[in-house]
Amino acid sequence: MRMDVSDESLARAAADGDRQAFALLVERVYDRVYGYAVKLTGSRTEAEDLAQDLCAALPTKLQSFRGEAKLTTWLYRITVNAARDRFRRAATRARAADGWGDWELARQAEMAETAERVDWLMQAMSGLAVDLRETLALVLDGVTHKEAAQILEVSEGTVSWRISEAKKKLKAMQEAEA
Repeated sequence: MRMDVSDESLARAAADGDRQAFALLVERVYDRVYGYAVKLTGSRTEAEDLAQDLCAALPTKLQSFRGEAKLTTWLYRITVNAARDRFRRAATRARAADGWGDWELARQAEMAETAERVDWLMQAMSGLAVDLRETLALVLDGVTHKEAAQILEVSEGTVSWRISEAKKKLKAMQEAEA
C-alpha cells in the first residue's frame, strides 16, 4: 500500500477488511492517539493501555466512521470517549471499594478471634480425660451422637453424658483463666 494514501481512504479500506490498510493506519495514528491519551490520563501506563484498547477495538469502530470529519478528529473523539469511560469505571470501582477496607479489617479480626478460640479449645481439650476428648472430638467433627456411640462402642446416652461433662470442664477451665 502506498504511503500517499489518505488516512480516510485507509480507514475505509480497513473497515472493509483490508489488513494491510489497517496495519498502516495503526502505524500512522498510534503515536497521536497515545500522545493524546497521555495528556488525558496523566499517566503513560494508563495511556498505553487506553491506546492499545482503542487499537484493538478499531476494526469494529471503523465501521462507524462516516468520513464526515478527518480521521484524526474522529480518533480524538473516540479517544476522549474511551478515556471518559475508563474514568467512570475507575470511579465506580473506587465507590464500590469504599468501605471494603473496614469490612476486610473486621473480617480479619473475626478470623483471628475464631483462630484464637479454636487454639484455646484444642489446648483445653488436651486437659480433658481421654474418653471425654475422644467423644468431644468426634462431635466437633460433625459426627452424630448415635454415630459416635457406634464408633466408641458405648451407648448414645454415654456420648451425651460425656459431651455434657466435657462442656462443664471446659467452662470451668475458661472461668479459671478469666
